[in-house]
Parts: sequence; structure tokens; C-alpha cells
Amino acid sequence: MKAFVMEGIGRVGFMQKPIPEPGPNDAVVKTTRALVCTSDIHTVKGAIGPRQALTLGHEGVGVVATLGSAVRGLREGQRVLAGAITPCFRCENCQRGFTSQCSGLLGGWKFANVKDGVFAEYFHVNDAEANLTPIPDGISDDVAVYCADMLSTGFMGAENAAIPLGGTVAVFAQGPVGLMATVGARLLGAGLVIAVEGRPDRQALARRYGADEIVDPGSGNVVEEVLSLTGGLGVDSAIECYGAQATFEACVKVTRPGGTISNTGYYGHGDSVDIPRVEWGVGMGDKTIRGGLCPGGRVRMNRLLRLIETGRVDPSLMTTHRVPFSEVDRAVRLMETKEEGIIKPLITFD
Repeated sequence: MKAFVMEGIGRVGFMQKPIPEPGPNDAVVKTTRALVCTSDIHTVKGAIGPRQALTLGHEGVGVVATLGSAVRGLREGQRVLAGAITPCFRCENCQRGFTSQCSGLLGGWKFANVKDGVFAEYFHVNDAEANLTPIPDGISDDVAVYCADMLSTGFMGAENAAIPLGGTVAVFAQGPVGLMATVGARLLGAGLVIAVEGRPDRQALARRYGADEIVDPGSGNVVEEVLSLTGGLGVDSAIECYGAQATFEACVKVTRPGGTISNTGYYGHGDSVDIPRVEWGVGMGDKTIRGGLCPGGRVRMNRLLRLIETGRVDPSLMTTHRVPFSEVDRAVRLMETKEEGIIKPLITFD
């Protein structure tokens, strides 16, 4: 089969690989749709260390090609969604309720980290009964694929933010994860959602997804503007969706005492992230900082699919480009440069 791989730090390309074989509890899926994520760019740049001939991609859907002998409840030919996070559901961390940290730090993230990802004509899924979710007939592959990561991660950002009913929320950056965090904040009952974003196209999409106010970081002091919108009190919850020191600091500064800073951003370089000392209350400001990796598993994916099925969210608004698998390298370049107004490129395998 054809696969798109990381050849080394900073280098990508296509190569031929054997079609994977499933273990007794596993499955192999024939890919129909995938999405390119900024996390793929971080990986190629070396954020998780060197990788050689590793198939990239962690957002994919397809059709069950082969099933392991012990798998029940699935059938070959069935359309399925695989979450970006595929825990074992047996290890210590999984049993403690931290499935995204399966077997160790970030261990639930297997695709394009510790095993081949989904940018291939076929991909392998461990523990298939727990990690593959049938796609309802009324949801296309083009839409279902967003559940794998963007919905799950963005909504996790809102879930971890401890948003009180009617509370105030600031979502920093309106890329795909930030946009879904904006939706998630509204779904969880936020009374005021402030989106921090400079690009006009993303500002407009943020409003469609439920932002009440837009703060443009290029037009003034973001912290002062957010504080002004909350009467000087600060927000109950701040959600960091960019992965930069400046936005993390701003989150801490705009959050009121007793509030929560929820981090979804991927910090792809550097040795540490600094907390602004004074605004943190010199360590005693009653501000919770919580970071997480999106949950995986069939139950999580079923819930996200239900939100699409009932019209609560339409992630397809984020699809700015459709690219055939033969040109996935172009989509990866665009996600790195952010040219052509790209938000999310959909990879087709037809």
C-alpha cells in the first residue's frame, strides 16, 4: 500500500509499505477520509523526537477491511471512525480514568507517535471493539472524520474549563480546535464567549460557532480588552488553543480568582512554559491550570457523532480545502504556512 511518512526530522515523502495485519483484538481499516492537523507539523519538526519511516496522520475514517479473530460487534465493510487517541482500556492509567495517558505520559496517542498513522491506504487499530465506532448512515465520512480529534479536543478544552452555567469564557485562537472549544463553551452553558483571533475569516467563523465578542490581538492589548468586556473582573474560564507562551500568559492574566485555565495547545518547542507570577497571585491566586489530551474510545466518539446527528454542530464549515491523497504533501505544507486561508484540509482516498 501507499503511505505518507516522516522520513526524518523536517523530511516527508511517500513510500510503499505492507498492508497491516490485525492481531486477535484489532482491526485494519481501508481509509476513505483523513484530516491534516497542525500536530502533524509539530511532529515532522521534531517535537516528539526523531521518527523514521513513520506513517503520519491521526484523524481518519474508513471501512473495516479485516477484523481480528476475537473482535465482536463489528463487521467487514462497515463504515467506522477511529479516534485519534486509541487507549488499551486495561492499563493502570486507563483504569484510573486517564485513558489518553494509556500506559504512560501521552500513551493513548498512538497514531503517528508510537505506531503508523492514518495517511495510508490502510491503517491498523488496536483494541478495535473499544476504539472503532460505526458511523450512522446520515453522517458522511467528510463530516464524521472531525470527531477523531477536532471535536474531541476542542470540547475537552471546554469540559476541562469548569464553565459555570452563564459564566464567562475567553477562547484564545480560533483554529479548528479553538473553534470547537467555542462551540463546546456555548453547549456547556457559557453566558458570554469571547474569541481571541486576528484573522478575519476565522473571526467570522467563530461568530457562526457561537462567539459573542471578538478580540483582535493585532488591535490592542488583549488582556485589557478581555478584562473590559467582563467589567474588570476577568473570565471564569480561559481556554488556550494555540500553544504559545504569550497566549498561555494571557489566559492566566484574564482569569479571575477561582477560575480555570484549560490548556489544549501543543507546545512544540522549548524546555518550559512560564506562569506570570503576579497574576497567578504569586502562586496563591486560586486559579486552576489544567491541561489534557483528548479522550478516546467508542463511547466518546458516539457522543460526538450524536451532536452532529442532532444538528448541535456542523464541523464541515471548517473544511477549506479538499485534497486527494496523492497530494497530501501539499496539504501538509499549507498547514505549516497557513497560506490560502486554510483552516482544515480534507484528504480524500477515492
